[in-house]
Amino acid sequence: MRVAIFGGGYAGVNVARRLERSLSSDDELLVVDESGTHVVRHLLHRAIRRPEGLGDLTLTLDDLFDRATVREARVTDLDAETGVATLADGETIEYDVGAVCIGSEPAFYGLDGVAEHAITLHRPGDPQAVRTSFLDALADGGRTVIGGGGLTGVQVAGELAALAAERGGADRLDLRLLEQADAVPPGYDDRLQSAVQDALAGTGVTVETGVTITGASADRIQVAGGDPVEYDCLVWTGGIAGASALGDERPDVRATLRLGDRTFALGDAVRVIDADGRVVPATAQAATGQASVAAANLSTLLEHRRSGGGDFEPRLDRYRHDDAGWTISVGDEAVAKVGPKVLTGAAAAGVKTLVGAEYLSRIGAAREALKHVGDAIAEE
Repeated sequence: MRVAIFGGGYAGVNVARRLERSLSSDDELLVVDESGTHVVRHLLHRAIRRPEGLGDLTLTLDDLFDRATVREARVTDLDAETGVATLADGETIEYDVGAVCIGSEPAFYGLDGVAEHAITLHRPGDPQAVRTSFLDALADGGRTVIGGGGLTGVQVAGELAALAAERGGADRLDLRLLEQADAVPPGYDDRLQSAVQDALAGTGVTVETGVTITGASADRIQVAGGDPVEYDCLVWTGGIAGASALGDERPDVRATLRLGDRTFALGDAVRVIDADGRVVPATAQAATGQASVAAANLSTLLEHRRSGGGDFEPRLDRYRHDDAGWTISVGDEAVAKVGPKVLTGAAAAGVKTLVGAEYLSRIGAAREALKHVGDAIAEE
């Protein structure tokens, strides 16, 4: 039987690697991904300041799998009930059971001009675009604005401030982080927010909360109830939207992660509601946790279909989100939440390095994991 995984991000890679160890040798395991690479997005902001490290964050999918077949193609439509995916060239792929892990796209919420004028941090080419635009603005004494104070916005701000300091431009830095909520990063522990905002202030970043962006032109941002904000470099980190293959939506899935009769969905592609009824944050940590449940459920459903099914539904595992903690880098500083404790300084930086190395090791990128640790030690 054919098991198809659509998407090679955190969710897709981890589901496929688990299935490689559990599927029958008679089963076909197919991974379909637009780029044929796995991008370690939670470290992508580091490539803004260290472009030479981008290669360690962009891993060839074929190198991560032992038996899965990788098909490089873009999925434009997917029928979760019948098990048919349509590719950009019109070809269709049929599957017996599958998982939708196609990720998300930057969300612009229909704001006039933002998509046209802002740079995002989503694909491997984006860090260089952010770096170039920022350095141009810095050289001219211009202003850089980051729209969105979530994890990505905070980490981009920290990298840009550190880059300015390395270039001797700290005294010329005019970097503003605009966030609609009343604190950054929104939705997190008060102590963690306080530590993050202190770290940002220490780098010279100006954080402005309670600011709602309503649009942008080539050199100004419109905000609700206020004067336009001039800028020379605009980076947008304002959230995520569904992929086009799912109609630009992120459909809800319950704790079993089941999207259709023979299809599961996880990661950023969907809005997961866990076994306790909580909406799960769209993070790398959550996606990798969901992967174990999805892989187990795919195997269960596959065996159910292989045996002819019957009048009963198979018993499926349920995902319960475990908020194990957070690590956030702010330039050369870091903030981490481990259990009830909020860490800063060297301890937090160490935790973030270990988390990154552990993930790379888990997906089979041992060389990149060792280099990640080595680079962190060299920067101390």
